[in-house]
Amino acid sequence: MRRFVIAATVLSLAGCGGPKDDQPAATAPRLADVSEWLYGGGYDQQKYAPFEEINRDTVSQLQVAWTYDTGEDGQAGTMHSTPLAVGGMIYVAGPEGGIHALDPVTGEPNWVFKFPYPEETNTWFKGAPRGLMYWSDGDISRVFGIAGRYVFSVDAKSGELDAAFGQGGAINLAEGLGRDPAMVDAELGTPGVIHGNTMVLGTRMGEQLPTAPGHIRAYDVRTGEMKWIFHTIPQPGEYGYETWPEDAWMYAGGVNNWAGMALDEGRGIVYLGTGSAASDFYGADRHGDNLFANSILALDIETGKRIWHRQLVKHDLWDRDIPAPPTLATLTIDGRTVDALIQITKTGHIWVLDRETGEALFPLEEVAVPPSSLPGEQVVSPQMVPALPRPFARQDFVVTDRTPEARAAVEAQIAGFDAHHPFSPPSLAGQAIFPGMDGGGEWGGGAFDPETGYFYVNANEVPWILKMKENPDRAELGRASDLYGAMCATCHGMDKARTGEFPSLEGLDARYALADVEEIISSGYGRMPGFAAALEPVAISALAAHVLTGEDAPIHSDMVRDQPFDTRFVIDGYNKLLDPDGYPANAPPWGTLTAIDLSTGEHVWRKPLGQYPELAADGMGDTGSENYGGPVVTAGGLVFIGATVKDRRFRAFDKMTGELLWSHKLPQSGVGTPAVYEADGRQFVVTPAGGARRGERGASYVAFALPERAEEAAQ
Repeated sequence: MRRFVIAATVLSLAGCGGPKDDQPAATAPRLADVSEWLYGGGYDQQKYAPFEEINRDTVSQLQVAWTYDTGEDGQAGTMHSTPLAVGGMIYVAGPEGGIHALDPVTGEPNWVFKFPYPEETNTWFKGAPRGLMYWSDGDISRVFGIAGRYVFSVDAKSGELDAAFGQGGAINLAEGLGRDPAMVDAELGTPGVIHGNTMVLGTRMGEQLPTAPGHIRAYDVRTGEMKWIFHTIPQPGEYGYETWPEDAWMYAGGVNNWAGMALDEGRGIVYLGTGSAASDFYGADRHGDNLFANSILALDIETGKRIWHRQLVKHDLWDRDIPAPPTLATLTIDGRTVDALIQITKTGHIWVLDRETGEALFPLEEVAVPPSSLPGEQVVSPQMVPALPRPFARQDFVVTDRTPEARAAVEAQIAGFDAHHPFSPPSLAGQAIFPGMDGGGEWGGGAFDPETGYFYVNANEVPWILKMKENPDRAELGRASDLYGAMCATCHGMDKARTGEFPSLEGLDARYALADVEEIISSGYGRMPGFAAALEPVAISALAAHVLTGEDAPIHSDMVRDQPFDTRFVIDGYNKLLDPDGYPANAPPWGTLTAIDLSTGEHVWRKPLGQYPELAADGMGDTGSENYGGPVVTAGGLVFIGATVKDRRFRAFDKMTGELLWSHKLPQSGVGTPAVYEADGRQFVVTPAGGARRGERGASYVAFALPERAEEAAQ
């Protein structure tokens, strides 16, 4: 086991605009009178701000109050972190796992903590988190940061590492999952929740086998010791074990909470959603319903005991992870007031459940699943979907009519595909999967307005291609290029240029040594599984050399180990379905924002969200665009959202009508969820501006506020 010994790196700073190493040490930071904003606004995940200073009448006067750049280039990952407002300061995360403590009024940095990765850890293990966590017992307070597989504890006032937490200040999430930590690819991308002295965390990991199980774990916030573990892939004698093959618990992976969680503090219940089981798209080695994959879980936060569960997709073959934290709210439905849980999905459906029992509060309907054409696959039919609320993303794939040429090209491209069906099993022929693999709904989730009972949610409406290919038998792997095709090309393409959202491998030799790439292949990174259990060291070295230089060394069958799972069929790349000009192959809108009345399940309004600037210049201004991150709603009558990847706009809509009231162009796309808070009696809205997932990247936060004096508004 790797020993984890680190020393703190803390910069005390004065001055605005970003960290500066030549600044003198600051005195104790100024603490503002600041309202609290946690990840999701609060543990109920409502993203609601009860402030009215910025409202329908004043929003047009919004100005940039401050901008803060973390000083990082953003290449370790897209910066999409929601700021944390608490304890008199604002805490933001940089794209490389640091914590920056800012004055909430001026944006001036008080201190910066930079996570000191262990020397043997290459930069690929750095990951940009979606937020931070905070805890206080009234005397001491801690901010918990996320750096890939590490969660670390820092004094909230001084920025000093808490050496009493974990191993020298951090816990390693690769440990404690029942697998060899050197082969575990578990990371944390989204904050967990804290209740009393208990911190509950999920994980992010690979989606193809071999990969680790995504068990839910709780830790002591003071010591970092594990308090309990809930096995999301049940072990012998546990509830749900019979929904898997007998030995699946020893090799199956995934079933992880990567999207975050909600907490009912009064009941002491943590609610969370899980992802699909690995491998995605082909489940011949996991026949059955596969509890607790694609499920909402209600767990006792002190013991980890299951209170109830609701499985939304059985034996998932479509990567229909639960993509966002649940939202907790009190609703009135058919005259009945009930504490409810609201869960968005990638398919664009919303499940509304009784928070105490898991009972559905709106009618459900069955959808039959056609049989699979892939040998060994056994679908589960029927699946269930909510009849209400109405889906917030379209369910039918309609070919683009942007130009006659685009339409003809798309029709030719899909001519051999299987007919579109919401639960059409993956096949060698392929299909247009719509909503696509990034939703429908995504990790930003929705915002709930307790004044009106309206729920606001943004959606991607872009089709993807779901097509399978047959993996070669290991005896057919004669060269390193064959091994690359079997294990790497699905995500990175045979030309190493990338597929979908996965990165290009071109030019790695300029940034990484052979040993670095060998470590990545062996241990995994993010959603990439580690292959140490599947390949002999000589095969890992040959594969790394091929990735770096193109060298094509011989591979023998005894270099590839037998596995207990079935990878005969894998997805043939993660690719969006696009027209010849690179635009989505379906009719717009390609991104939307919808308001839904949760007392009836009906839409209040629905608007395109975002633009392609070049199409808008040609008169196509209402196309919408892909979007990541979520909205916030305020008592001032507004819905704020960035999210759009094509136009870099941050927008404010009238929450009752959907009218666009204000927008501002950001330095980079704001693909994260904003924070709204009051500091010293003044209201602020802060959004990350970190750039698109695979486009240009940045590392800044932009705060907006009304002018302090009336004469400033007139300027």
